[in-house]
Amino acid sequence: MTFTHECGHIIGGMTCGATLTDFDLAPWRMPYSLHSPDPHPLVTLWAGPILGIAVPISLAAIIRKRWAWFVADFCLIANGGYLALAWLSGDRFLDTPRLLDAGAHPVTIVIYCVLTIGAGYVWFRSDCTHYIAPTPKPQDGGEP
Repeated sequence: MTFTHECGHIIGGMTCGATLTDFDLAPWRMPYSLHSPDPHPLVTLWAGPILGIAVPISLAAIIRKRWAWFVADFCLIANGGYLALAWLSGDRFLDTPRLLDAGAHPVTIVIYCVLTIGAGYVWFRSDCTHYIAPTPKPQDGGEP
């Protein structure tokens, strides 16, 4: 989740002419990317959560395996949850306060969070039930 999310910021910055000054994608640390100058910070900032869900969902659709949807559905919850919790924390280095500072309308963030967390929860719960539920055993001597 964090890899596709942060790569989204990097790709978003590259497509709108931002200069990548520093980044870290190491999985054992909090990933980040810094752009300066960034002529279109809303594109750079929104590209993270958008590609953070679009890439895993696209890969799951191509792979067409239940485990791939499990990962994609987790990424939906994680990206939406991250923006929601970043908003609550108010930490100026996290995406949501930066989105708001760059001019994102709060309603767009709320819509993103509601859609991703809502759909992600329903689908991820179904995935978990599929993997955690006991496998039915055939009955001895009875009809199938």
